Amino acid sequence: MFTGRWASTQVLARGQLLDANAVDFALLALYFVFVLGIGYLARRAVSTSLDFFLSGRALPAWVTGLAFISANLGAIEIIGMSANGAEYGMPTMHYFWIGAVPAMLFLGVVMMPFYYGSKVRSVPEFMLRRFGKAAHLVNGISFAVAQILIAGVNLYLLASIVNALLGWPLWLSVLLAAAIVLSYTALGGLSAAIYNEVLQFFVIVAALLPLTIVGLVKVGGVQGLVAKVSAGPGGAGQLSAWPGNELTGFGNSVLSVLGLVFGLGFVLSFGYWTTNFVEVQRAMASKSMSAAQRTPIIGSFPKMFIPFIVVIPGMIAAVLIPELAAYKQSGGTGGGGVDYNDAILLLMRDLLPNGILGIALAGLLASFMAGMAANLSSFNTVFTYDIWQSYVVRDRADGYYLRMGRRVTVGATLAAVGTAFIAAGYSNLMDYLQQLFSFFNAPLFATFILGMFWKRMTPHAGWAGLVLGTVSAVAVFGLSESGVLDLPGQGASFVGAGVAFVVDIVVSVVVSVATRPKPEAELAGLVYSLTPRASRQAATSGEDAGWYRRPGLLAGIALVLIIALNIAFG
Repeated sequence: MFTGRWASTQVLARGQLLDANAVDFALLALYFVFVLGIGYLARRAVSTSLDFFLSGRALPAWVTGLAFISANLGAIEIIGMSANGAEYGMPTMHYFWIGAVPAMLFLGVVMMPFYYGSKVRSVPEFMLRRFGKAAHLVNGISFAVAQILIAGVNLYLLASIVNALLGWPLWLSVLLAAAIVLSYTALGGLSAAIYNEVLQFFVIVAALLPLTIVGLVKVGGVQGLVAKVSAGPGGAGQLSAWPGNELTGFGNSVLSVLGLVFGLGFVLSFGYWTTNFVEVQRAMASKSMSAAQRTPIIGSFPKMFIPFIVVIPGMIAAVLIPELAAYKQSGGTGGGGVDYNDAILLLMRDLLPNGILGIALAGLLASFMAGMAANLSSFNTVFTYDIWQSYVVRDRADGYYLRMGRRVTVGATLAAVGTAFIAAGYSNLMDYLQQLFSFFNAPLFATFILGMFWKRMTPHAGWAGLVLGTVSAVAVFGLSESGVLDLPGQGASFVGAGVAFVVDIVVSVVVSVATRPKPEAELAGLVYSLTPRASRQAATSGEDAGWYRRPGLLAGIALVLIIALNIAFG
C-alpha cells in the first residue's frame, strides 16, 4: 500500500527534519518525567505476579477503556493511517469503521464474559482449557513471535522520531527508544503500561487535534480540501469511503466491497480485536465483569472518531505540502525524497510553531511508546504464564514468576531491537502488518468462534485447524509474492485471511468428526450453550449500577453511530 521507503528511512537521508528548539525539548523532557514517574509509582503496587501481569484485576472501566484504544494507537495508527489518507483518502476510514468498531462491540458483548468469567490470565490459557496443551502451545508461540515482530515496527518508528529531532544514528536512536519503554514497563508491569496509555491517549489527541484544525484552516476549510482533493490524482473518488477499489486492489467494485466486509471487516478485524491478547489483556485488568465488557465498548467511541485526526491530516498533507503533492502527482516516483509516510512529520514541520511542535512530537512519541509497551506487556504475560510456567519451570513460588516476568520484559525489548532492523527493510508497513494478522489472527479467530459455539469441536481440531489455517495464509502470501496470484494493495492479506479462516473451519470440522470431544462437564464456562446464562451476565448493582454502565445499551449506541458515519461518508 505504501510506495517507497518508510518515513524513517527518508528522515535518515535528510538528517534533522524537525527544527525543534529549547521549548520543544523542555516539553518533551516534562512528558518523559511523567512517564517514568508513573512507572515508579506503579512499581510500589506490584507485590504478586497477578499485580504485574494483570494489575490485580482492580482497574475501573474508564481507565481500561482508554488504555484499550491507546494500546492500538501505535505506528500503524499514526504514521500508517495518515500515509494511507494521503494516498487513498476516505477509504482509509474502513480500518476504523468496518475493521475495528464492530469487532470491539462483539468482544465486549459476547466474548468478554467467557474470558473474564473463566478467570484465565491470557488468551492462550483460554485455549488450554478449551482444547488442551497442543493448541495452547501453538497459540502461545505464534502470539509471542507476532508481538516481537510488531514491537519492532513501533520501536523503529519511535527511533525515527528521535533521529528526526537529533540526527542521531539509527542504532543509537533505537537503543534510546527501547530503554525508555523498557524502564517503565519493567518497573510497574501492566499497571504502568495502562496508566501511561491513558496519559498517552490525551497527549496524542492534544497533538493531532490542533494539527488537523490548523491544516484545515490553511487548506481553505472543508470545502477547500474537497476542491483540492477532487482536482488531484484519484479525484473525487478519494472523498468517498465506498467501494474502496484502490485500497483493496480489486478492479471490480462488488469484489472490493466483499473484500472489505469479509476480509477486513470480519476475518482480519474480528481475528485481531477478539483474540489478540494485546487488547484483551486491558479488559482482563478490569475490576468486574461489567467493567471488562465495557472496556472495548468504551474504547469504540473514541476509535470511531480518531480517523478525523489521523486520516484527514494525511489528506491535507497530500494537497498542502508541495513535495508530497508532487510525489502523489508523479504516481509515487518523484517529490524530492519524500513519500506518503512523511505526511504527519511534514505537516508538523510546516504548520506548527515551536512549543506546539513539542506537544505534537510528544504525541507521536506517545503513540509509538503505547504500541510498543502494549506488545511488551502482553508478551511477558504469555511467555511467563503460557510457555515458561506451563512447559519449562513449573510449580515455583509466585515471586519467581514475578522476577521472571521482569527478565522476560528485558529480553523481549532486546529482541524487538533486532526486529526493528528487520522492519527497516520493508517499504510497505501496512502490507507487512496485515500479512502478519492474516497469518496469526485469522485462523485463531476461526478456532475460537467455532470452539465457543460448537461443543463437539475436539482438542485435536483446535491445534490442527490453527496450524493448517496459518499454513494456508502463508501459501497465499507466497503465491502473491511470486506473481502466481495477482493481488495488489491489500488484496493478498484480505484473501489470505479469508482462506485461512475457511481452511481452519473445514479442517476443524473434519478432525472433530473423526476424534473424541471433551466431556461436557469440562466445557462449562468455555462453550456458549453449556454456560449458564446467569454466569454470562454482568452485575447491575453497586459500582455497576446505572443505564450508562450497561454493556448492551452502550454497544447499541456505538453501533448506531458507526452505521451513521458509514452512510454520511459513504
